Amino acid sequence: MGTEGSTVLSPVWRGLPGSDASAVSDSAFCALPPRFEAVRTARSFTRTTLQQWGVQHLFDDVSLVVSELVTNSMRYALPSGPLDEGHESPIRLHLMRWSSRLVCAVRDPSEDSPATGAAGADDERGRGLMLVESFSDAWGWHPLAGALHGKVVWALFRLPRE
Repeated sequence: MGTEGSTVLSPVWRGLPGSDASAVSDSAFCALPPRFEAVRTARSFTRTTLQQWGVQHLFDDVSLVVSELVTNSMRYALPSGPLDEGHESPIRLHLMRWSSRLVCAVRDPSEDSPATGAAGADDERGRGLMLVESFSDAWGWHPLAGALHGKVVWALFRLPRE
């Protein structure tokens, strides 16, 4: 866990609706292990970070969205073979806060676009991105550029004016 400069996150800024990347007041990231327990780790990281930023009232909605984005990355973006030990975690959760918005972004190694599913009444899969759309104010994705491979899927939450 830690903070990461805007250079590494520059692809995220391009995918967000109009805001100056240099105006970010807080940002933090968490590298997640390639196991489904990572969803619990992501929720815990989100809770701690939102508390530190004084926006813990957003936890329920942000946590649900983070859980869906991380689950999708675990389920659809990881390579099928074993991962090399000692390499950087392939999935990272980034949280960024401006004065008027909060963004959660999940970076993963797949370049495939996220797809909303057509879930039937009894299906347990296919609703994740619909939940992301329902609980956030906006969401999107974009491929990473330069030396980074994969994509970032992000969700934006507007913060109430103080």
